[in-house]
Parts: sequence; C-alpha cells; structure tokens
Amino acid sequence: MSGDVCIVGIGIHPFGRTDGVSGLDQGVFAVRQALADAGIAWQDLQFAYGGSDAAGNPDTMVERLGLTGMQFINVRNGCAAGGSALFSAQMAIKSGEFELGLAVGFDKHPRGAFNALPSEYNLPDWYGDAGYMVTTQFFANKITRYMHLHGISRTTLGRVAEKAFRNAVHAPHAWRREPVALDEILEGAMVSDPYSKYMFCSPAEGGVALILASEKKARELGKPLIRLKAAAMRTRPPKSFEVFAPSVELGGGTATATQIASAAAFEMAGIGPQDIAIAQLQDTECGAEIMHMAENGFCKDGEQEAWLAEGRTEIGGALPVNTDGGCLACGEPIGASGLRQVYENVVQLRGDGGGRQVPGDPRTAYTHVYGAPGVSAVTILER
Repeated sequence: MSGDVCIVGIGIHPFGRTDGVSGLDQGVFAVRQALADAGIAWQDLQFAYGGSDAAGNPDTMVERLGLTGMQFINVRNGCAAGGSALFSAQMAIKSGEFELGLAVGFDKHPRGAFNALPSEYNLPDWYGDAGYMVTTQFFANKITRYMHLHGISRTTLGRVAEKAFRNAVHAPHAWRREPVALDEILEGAMVSDPYSKYMFCSPAEGGVALILASEKKARELGKPLIRLKAAAMRTRPPKSFEVFAPSVELGGGTATATQIASAAAFEMAGIGPQDIAIAQLQDTECGAEIMHMAENGFCKDGEQEAWLAEGRTEIGGALPVNTDGGCLACGEPIGASGLRQVYENVVQLRGDGGGRQVPGDPRTAYTHVYGAPGVSAVTILER
C-alpha cells in the first residue's frame, strides 16, 4: 500500500455573520470540533499551518488550545490561503517529518466588497481610480467577455445561484439557507452588470479545521481512510487573464493558473475529470463557477449553457457542483473558504450529507479555489 496522506478529523464553525465572536474564536471552535472528530487531543498534534487574511495571526490560537511548543506556521495567500495551508500540511506529512498535523483557516471580514490597494498587487493607481480593484466590477467585466465569446446567457448565471441556495437549505454550516426563485435572482437589484445582488457571494465569517495523518497513523486511529490523492497550488502563467489583470494580451494565453493547477492535480492522482464524482469549484460569483467548470477540465467552453439547463451539476446530476451552496450561499471568509470545500467533500465521501448527500456512493471528490492576483489551489480526495 502506498503511504497516502489521510484526513482523519474535520471541524467547522458556521459561516455568515456571528456578532460578538471573533475570527480566532471561530477557528478555535473548528479545531476543537476536528479534534473530537478524530478522537485525539491537542497535545497529540505535531504541527499546524493556519490561514487568515483579516482576523489576526492563526498561531495565536495556541494560547486558547494549549502551549505545547508545537510548530505553527501562518499562511497568507489571498483566496488560496486555506488551500495553501492544506498543501503545506500534507507536504509536511509526505516528507516523513511528521505523522499528525492540522490545517486551519478562519476570517471575519467587514461588510461590502473586497477593495484591495493597487500597490499591494504592483498595479498603477489609475487601476484603482477606475474602480477595478472592487472585485464586483472586475468579475462583471470578465464574465461579460466570456459570455460574448462562448454563448452563455444571463439565465445560466441565474441557474448557478438558484442551485446554490437550494443546496444550502441542507447545509447546516451555510449562511443563506433559503431557496430563491430564478426570476427573483434575475430581476434582483443590479450590482455590476450582468450580476444582480444574488449572483455574488459576500465576504463573511467562518472557520474550518482539518486534521491530517499519515496512512499508518490513520490506521492506528481506526479512522476510515479518506485519502488526499493530490494537492496542487499554482501561480499564473504568461498571458493569462486573471484577477486584477489591467489588460488582456492580444492572442491570449494558452493556460490559466487554474488550468495548470488542475492538470497537475489530475496527474498526481492518476485520474481524469471523468473520474470525479463531486466537485466544489470557486464561485465568488455565478460566472466563476461557469468559467471554472471549463478551466478545471469538466467541460468545454460554452457547454455550460446545456449543462445547467439539463441539471447536470445538481446533487443528483452527472457532476454535482458546490453541494453545500458554495461561496454564493456560504460567503467567503478568505482563510476558511478553500478548507470549507474540502470539509464538504469529506462529509460527502463519508455519506454524511443528509439532504444534500450525493447519491451513488461517491468515491472521488475535487476542490478548486481561486484568487488574486491569479493563484489557484486544487485537491482530489478518494476513499
């Protein structure tokens, strides 16, 4: 048997808005839940990687959980912070240095859209003055171009949101858990054309913790083997059109950060897109899910129109996508969001999804997270 890294414990603090509870509090809550799920104590952990963008340094949670002297490294990598923490944690175990560790992420963002400073991304001030650091505007422009190039209708954007809110009804950790009719989504207040208010996720709050173990340690703990077959993180290649790109190069790029991360993950796992039973794809807005379906290799550009109309990404469809409602229904606390996707996939592979459980005894699951200025992280789980 190969020595795979396994996920042996999962914990989550509900996403959304939790007044009076700090981001760190939510991370600690998730860690305690994950420890209980794994049947271990904080003192058993050998190391941790933690991600947070706006809610303080994750390593300070040792004051709450125990001063054991453990190695605890903070990760700050935009929307890929959680995925990067997980990547780092699994590498620590694969190296043979450790047997049992933690990947944790949490955040607590103010209301409104993310609005970063141009200087943080090596961009000129005019780019911010024109409004493109406000992510709602950038993503609206990007999907308008994609819809024009590949024949995607605004109704298809609405179907993505409709599915998200319907799935989230059955996800206790989700923020928005009420179904919304397609007409209401399409006719909602316009934020950035073509997106109505229902078509964007919101910055939010939440915490997720995952406990990773070597296969040997997982067997000792007596846990079902949920294997992390691949974890890949990539930055942008030349000419790719990514978040905060101030222009599109003529001729276009041959790949994106997501495409090269996805290809690397499939190669590591030794399988292809056709072998995936469940996918959690970055859906900061409806168009992101649509574009990422193609960028991750699940369909060709333009095929999403038929996929959504025919229900292929529904819970009972050929490839269920964002089974807990994704970012659209859960919100996007940056440090926790990528780890939430993995949490959801573990729930699904254990068969514990309840009303959102994917039928047919799924054995493979895929996650993809994407963020500025063009970073992407992908994982593949198998049981």
